[in-house]
Amino acid sequence: MATEKVWFITGVSGGFGRELAAQAAKAGAKVIGTVRQAGQLEEFNAISPGNTFGYLLDVTNPDGVKATVDAAFKYFGRLDVLVNNAGFGFLGAIEEASIAEVRQVMETNFFGALQVTQAVLPYMRQQGSGRIIQISSVAGIRSTPGFGVYNASKFALEGFSEALAQEVAPFNIQVTIVEPGPFRTRFAGTSIKRASRHMQEYESTSGRFKQAMEERNGYQDGDPEKGAAVIVQVASSDNPPLRLPLGRTAFEAVRLKLQQVAKDLDAWEYLAAHTSFDE
Repeated sequence: MATEKVWFITGVSGGFGRELAAQAAKAGAKVIGTVRQAGQLEEFNAISPGNTFGYLLDVTNPDGVKATVDAAFKYFGRLDVLVNNAGFGFLGAIEEASIAEVRQVMETNFFGALQVTQAVLPYMRQQGSGRIIQISSVAGIRSTPGFGVYNASKFALEGFSEALAQEVAPFNIQVTIVEPGPFRTRFAGTSIKRASRHMQEYESTSGRFKQAMEERNGYQDGDPEKGAAVIVQVASSDNPPLRLPLGRTAFEAVRLKLQQVAKDLDAWEYLAAHTSFDE
């Protein structure tokens, strides 16, 4: 990682965000990290004094997003790497989730990332370079019963990011969508929310997934330190991937999804592909 690169990472109170900030700073970068509580600012600044700089930000506040990004650029003079990490999980069957709960998930996981991206892009275009790292999830490419609302937020993130990568390529801006599997962070513990409504009818589907998430919390295979090291390396790569599954579980899940899609294509192409007008 070249020295004096400037990173902007949302959601650095723990997990991948905190570990990424620490490793990027250790590699010589200046790291702006956003938190939602004022009491977390001093702690973040102390990770690497003179290299880590905490900013108070709620990514669901459009005015706050623009003001924070503008202030960061004014102070540092450039923004080289954006990491949209802020977000949270949500457990519940589709029928259990209220529209208000769904909107809350989308506001942070989708609209929050979109707003920060839109605020940073003018500066990256101006300087003629940039890296955008979207922290998605294996849940952004493969759905699971009980995780549908969270799946929707990450599918949306991946959809706009895939188009974005093509739009900004002429400006020397590269986009990578990171799809972690289960890592030993607070994601499945204090950082996850649950539908307020509970329906016994879904115990055998979404209920089983919720129980599995709770039982695996704290025992996930993924090491956040190793995962962050991979992301830091990808951010400095000359040819970064558009999608980066993270962890063995993620690779297996993505391959299974691709096999399932291919199976449907092969089984139904004879009928569904022939819908053009007869010449």
